[in-house]
Amino acid sequence: MTFIDKAIADFDNALRVITGQASASRPNPALQAPDGILDAAEQRHSAGLMRVNHVGEVCAQALYDAQGRFAQGEPIKLQFAEAGREEEDHLAWTAERLRELGSHVSLLNPLWYAGSYALGTIAARLGDARSLGFVSETERQVEKHLSSHLEKLPLQDAKSRAIVEQMRDDEIAHGEAARILGGTEMPLPVKKAMQAMSKVMTTVAYHI
Repeated sequence: MTFIDKAIADFDNALRVITGQASASRPNPALQAPDGILDAAEQRHSAGLMRVNHVGEVCAQALYDAQGRFAQGEPIKLQFAEAGREEEDHLAWTAERLRELGSHVSLLNPLWYAGSYALGTIAARLGDARSLGFVSETERQVEKHLSSHLEKLPLQDAKSRAIVEQMRDDEIAHGEAARILGGTEMPLPVKKAMQAMSKVMTTVAYHI
């Protein structure tokens, strides 16, 4: 592919991610879950949480795209590509659930994507070990975040819960793969900064 071909492909992928038009390669876990009856407040709450999760997947797509593009080792590139495919499943599942809940993806998705792509590029430029370490810490924080959502989602919202549970399992696997490939531990100030940025994103995305 020429540089222009790659640029067009990247733009097309970014557009699909931002607008919630991703395609899943695996069946949606929600298909096996029973329909629960939610009142208006519970439906809005579930939608807010699932919008946050969708934004997380928008960010993951941007991060993995950038880190895979600028990774040095071929095994690292392959890992980012594989993890990115699974993250696209999450993107499609959460977008579908938002539609079922009568809601929408975040209006700020272009901002989330651009910021995350920039972060992924910076992480990749620091070398594969640090880039993988960034993934490992990101996935650790995402796992914790998804676990908290399982506590916050209405018990009768089995469909959203099934999606979040599968997402959590996949994120754990992605973090472990990054550690096995040689990811280094992130310094404490970096971890704290990541947590602060995540707090801002989750608070804003719940509403917008």
